Amino acid sequence: MSGKVVNLNHARKARARDAKAVRAAENAVRFGRSKSEREAEAARAGKARRDLDGHERE
Repeated sequence: MSGKVVNLNHARKARARDAKAVRAAENAVRFGRSKSEREAEAARAGKARRDLDGHERE
């Protein structure tokens, strides 16, 4: 025997952490947007709101 002891609870938790990190990275690619994309979307929404308000009757 090599004498190296593996704590199975540590190994199980490390495997779970790794799987969670992989899933988080996949979700970031799938659902994440860059800062410039978020800012562009906010600018478009603001312009649409201002345009709609500009057509309001008194």
